[in-house]
Amino acid sequence: MRKIKMAPIYWIGMLTLALFSVSLQSCKETGGSQEPTTTAEDGFKGKISLDIRDSESDWSAYIPKSAPEDAPNILFILYDDTGLGAWSPYGGAINMPTLDRLAANGLTYTQWHTTALCSPTRSTILTGRNHHLNGMASITETADGYPGSNGRVPDQAAPFAQILRENGWSTFWIGKNHNVPEQDVASGGSRTEWPTQIGFDRFYGFLGGETNNWYPDLVEDNHFIEAPATPEEGYHLSKDLADKALEMLRNQQATNPSKPWYMWFNPGANHAPHHSPKEYADKYKGKFDDGYDAYRDWVVGRMKEKGIIPQDTEMAAFNPLPEDMANPADYVRPWEELNADEKRLFARMAEVYAGFSEYTDVQIGRIIDYLEESGQLENTIVLYAADNGASGEGSPNGSVNENKFFNGYPDDLAENLKYIDVLGGPDTYNHFPTGWAAAFSAPFKMFKRYSQYAGGTNDPLVISWPKGIKARGELRHQYHHSVDIVPTLLEACGVEMPEVYNGVKQYPLSGVSMKYSFDAAPDGQTEKKIQYFSMLGTRGIWKDGWKAAAVHSPLSGKGNFDKDVWELYHVDEDRSESKNLAAENPEKLQELIDAWFEQAEINKVLPLDDRSAAEILGTERPSQEAARDRYIYYPKTAPVPEGVAVNVRGRNFKILANVEITEANASGVIFAHGSRFGGHSLFIKDKKLHYVYNFLGIKPEQTFISNQTLKPGKYTLGMEFTRESAGEYGESMGSMKLYINDDVVAEGPMKTQPAKFTLSGDGLCVGYDSGDAVSELYQSPGEFEGGIIQFVGVTVEGTPYHDLELEAKRVMMTQ
Repeated sequence: MRKIKMAPIYWIGMLTLALFSVSLQSCKETGGSQEPTTTAEDGFKGKISLDIRDSESDWSAYIPKSAPEDAPNILFILYDDTGLGAWSPYGGAINMPTLDRLAANGLTYTQWHTTALCSPTRSTILTGRNHHLNGMASITETADGYPGSNGRVPDQAAPFAQILRENGWSTFWIGKNHNVPEQDVASGGSRTEWPTQIGFDRFYGFLGGETNNWYPDLVEDNHFIEAPATPEEGYHLSKDLADKALEMLRNQQATNPSKPWYMWFNPGANHAPHHSPKEYADKYKGKFDDGYDAYRDWVVGRMKEKGIIPQDTEMAAFNPLPEDMANPADYVRPWEELNADEKRLFARMAEVYAGFSEYTDVQIGRIIDYLEESGQLENTIVLYAADNGASGEGSPNGSVNENKFFNGYPDDLAENLKYIDVLGGPDTYNHFPTGWAAAFSAPFKMFKRYSQYAGGTNDPLVISWPKGIKARGELRHQYHHSVDIVPTLLEACGVEMPEVYNGVKQYPLSGVSMKYSFDAAPDGQTEKKIQYFSMLGTRGIWKDGWKAAAVHSPLSGKGNFDKDVWELYHVDEDRSESKNLAAENPEKLQELIDAWFEQAEINKVLPLDDRSAAEILGTERPSQEAARDRYIYYPKTAPVPEGVAVNVRGRNFKILANVEITEANASGVIFAHGSRFGGHSLFIKDKKLHYVYNFLGIKPEQTFISNQTLKPGKYTLGMEFTRESAGEYGESMGSMKLYINDDVVAEGPMKTQPAKFTLSGDGLCVGYDSGDAVSELYQSPGEFEGGIIQFVGVTVEGTPYHDLELEAKRVMMTQ
């Protein structure tokens, strides 16, 4: 008989069948069909058999954890740049109806402190650890590569929102962030520090330190978006944020009404630019006409009447630092030395600031109304606070364009007065003078950035929780700090911070819970024992009612920290830190100095850094994209933030665009970066090529218009700036040439800004102008129409324009 040859696939199949039979027999012999295979190590407590009919499910290992029964909601409202002497619950002149309402229904804290700057304070509220443990010695833009100042929260400091979310809360972040490294504020940058990656289900707001409240730089969740409306259509960021907060809460309640939520609401107020609807600013007309000296006297009297500060509290002096240590940029000009125009302008700046604050509070009131109407307010912990003292970054003279301060360029009184009737509107990017910063931080010394004095750190905090706090309308004088917020909320929610998280041993919480104070007497003993302070070269420490403060100015470049003179205050008896007891009690002073160095070691505080803003901001920081000489940008992309865009400051630069005009009336923006307060733009208008360099918003704009018209066809369009010298304030002076192909179609002298166009927002765009338009010659978004933009190249290398133009033509020919 002939043998049959089997194909290899047959033998594979037979072998598989045999193995399966052996396996099945083995299972039967060991009782496999009777005894379930369990995975207890995964938390499964059911039974697994061969047949699902013989198995038992266990959902407990797969259902997300629920919050403790009757757990509270949390609404944390955190303003910027507001001292203790500003708001009505504390005796201030700024009417805050929503905050007044919450204070009457809860507790007003008089000795709650912060780090003296926004990003570091926010980091303490994010994690419950001191700001240096979070890598946030200062704002993210000043990161400098040391353990305490690298700008990235380490794995050892798990975010509070993440812990809440994993314990059953919905989590939302609305408004300001400023805790993402500058180089990561980019469409292609790392998202590891963005809100939705650190425990927040949703985010809507801005990532930078400030934004234009009329034309904000917005992010929704993980992507950049344009504002939903314009100022002409009634848009203001404060209203938009409240709208979005209500939308998120209503959507959550529609599907999961039994689930508690945590919302961190961070308006742009009261940070510059101080943008207020005119009707709100006008409510304060005349209220600040007597000046900041008089206001301080008035508000301190009111604070005493309300019991915010003791009756014997003395007023700290303006300009308290010795002349050899004081920073001239932080000087307060005596009101009586101002001329009539200066007084009129400065008073209006305070009116606008007050209107901005109240308008935002009214928007927040809509959220509180909703919570009350929906029955949620009773079991919602509402915290309403500010992250540092009032800001002195407006310089002694204030400004209608804060970007001048960051460019080291002086304001001109005559120019500023032109804007007095529109101050706070879309035409200004305003900030009040240092005198108002000191007044709104009364009765203390100095203001924001000064961490050794209460003027920088002693801030408003009101807590309302009808279900959890019996007291109504009472004060609490216990000494506390922003690092105490997370321990407080964890205790109130019945949740613990894990000792190990994602396999990483955690830093212990730096603060103590304030929950004991909910039921304490107003003057009851504080449970906090010690708190260090350090910011931009300033430093201090509070311990058991005493405080040591090093005499040093931030951003002063003085150095020589080992030669710092230390002051000593018994703040339990001297709230305004006006009586220096260093000479009378050297032992206590040394005890506190030693304690500061101990805390510095524990919290990774060193090295100290008091370098100037220009030096710090100019520090080279690693980026996933190394700086280069040539940048190519394409249309239909999101704005490129300035922190990662081409840097044309203080150097020669050229812009070239390959453009095909398909219609005779083609027009619109080809390239734009910045805003009306500083920026530059290449665009077509009335068939002619235009280039505008808007130098810090100073009129007239530097405008160059081609002497040729553009007809349908393919072009290389561009400009070239050649730097020739430096101006008095560091601005670059030089010449500009405008090109159509290789023809010079306009030229002339031009100057460029020494520093950034903005601190954040108004990024580089191709084919449109995001947010606020660079030039008054077109309206945002100014989209390019009637043609095709192939790409825009920007170069900061030394290659002549003509070589680049030929290269661009070659690219055009290949398309």
